[in-house]
Formats: sequence, structure tokens, C-alpha cells
Amino acid sequence: MTNESIQQQLTDKFGDVLSGWDTPYGMLTFSTRAAKNTEVVGYLKNELGFNFMTDLTAVHYPDRKDEELCVVYMLHNLIDNIRVRIKAYVPSAQPDIQTMVDLFSTANWLEREAYDFFGVNFVGHPNLIRIMNVDEMDYFPLRKEYEMEDPTRRDKDDEMFGRGNWQ
Repeated sequence: MTNESIQQQLTDKFGDVLSGWDTPYGMLTFSTRAAKNTEVVGYLKNELGFNFMTDLTAVHYPDRKDEELCVVYMLHNLIDNIRVRIKAYVPSAQPDIQTMVDLFSTANWLEREAYDFFGVNFVGHPNLIRIMNVDEMDYFPLRKEYEMEDPTRRDKDDEMFGRGNWQ
């Protein structure tokens, strides 16, 4: 099994639902519509032997209108020793995407973490609650909506660390 054969089989099955084909560092990477995420990942698992979810995470792209949040799935076919990366974009205003818990039990905690830090709502998840942050948090700390540091803090002034303006 090669990246090219996987891409061909996926294209034959799903057509224009998939896009953005790339192979960074040899890993086949592509995007799917958020509404088709379980169908595409289910096909990879059941038909192409990608039976191990190595990771699931999210990324915040604040400049991508209506695609601010990207859910990233990484799957591994252990028999053929090949990996794929699938991306699905959702708007931050309504970050709903179907859960993968029914396909991969490991998605349970990984989806909770993506919810906790990015606010992705995994529809159908059996227990979508915060996993690391306190329940009282009313924001999602890994979104790029906040400044990294308070610019008014004097103890963080670069001049205090010898990194001031050198003339």
C-alpha cells in the first residue's frame, strides 16, 4: 500500500469531498468536509486497515473565515506501516463535528482535550467535559484570541534582561 494508492482509493470513493492533498515528511495529508469526517475515517479504518488512531488534536487559525478551527486526525495502518493525517475545518462560531468515539475508543480522551483547550464540540461524545482545566473556565486557552503576555507588565520588559535597543 502506498500514499498514491490510498489517495486513488479515497478519491474514487469520496471525490471532491476531499482536498488539499500533500505528503509532508512522507505522510499522506488531506482535508475533508466536517460533515463527512466519520464516513471518511470509517472507510480508512474498515476498508483500508487504518485501525489505530495515534492522535487527535485541534489547531486555531483565526484568519481563516468560517474555518477557524481545524480538527486533525492521525491514523496508522499497523500491518502496512503507513500513516495518514486527515483535517476537518469548522467555524469557531459553531464548532460542531461528529465524534469518533464509536470508531476509536482512544478518541474519548483526545476529543475531551480538544474540547477543553479549543472549544471543539464533538457531537455525540458520551462525556464531553473539561479534562485538564477547571470547570469554571469560560474560555478556551489555546485559541489565538488573547495576547500571549500582558504588554503593561514591567517585570517582562526586555530592557531588564539586556535585550533593549542596542545602538
